Amino acid sequence: MTTMDSNVKLNKTLIIHMGSAILLGSFIGGFGSKMMSESSINLICGILALIAAIMMFIPNKGVDDIPLDQVKFNKWLAAGLALLVGIGAGIVGAAGAFLLVPIMLVVLKIPTRMTIATSLAITFISSIGSTVGKLTTGQVDYIPALIMVAASLIASPLGAAAGKKMNTKVLQILLAVLILATAVKIWLDIL
Repeated sequence: MTTMDSNVKLNKTLIIHMGSAILLGSFIGGFGSKMMSESSINLICGILALIAAIMMFIPNKGVDDIPLDQVKFNKWLAAGLALLVGIGAGIVGAAGAFLLVPIMLVVLKIPTRMTIATSLAITFISSIGSTVGKLTTGQVDYIPALIMVAASLIASPLGAAAGKKMNTKVLQILLAVLILATAVKIWLDIL
């Protein structure tokens, strides 16, 4: 089930199942993180980034050959993984796209362009749960948060436009390198 124009493919069923689970998980993680130390939050972030980096280098041959109207996935697995990603993302104050995308590509076998479009909708939902969880526990520095929102509003359309024109393998490699660089930076800070 897809929607929008020929360049952007959203899977509504995936958004409903993963979105509802990640919303709950991200709120739980965001709210519960108030009881955690900064070092334990950093450790969780490092572990999640490492898992995501490893997953991005696992080959997923043939996934982009699946016609978008024939994409199938295990709804319970998708929801369960989204709940776990949401908890982790909520703890670290993220929306979880860095882990959600590799899960969608490698575990659920969703084609790249559909993964990119659908994950944006799911991570938007996740960010609501994380934000509410962090706000209700007083964990938000408003000035840096406003700067990040402004930067995202400017950069997101540029990235989306560039992504439409790029080969899916190039997109996957770029994402893998970014996630790996982030994981390395996090672990260097931890150690």
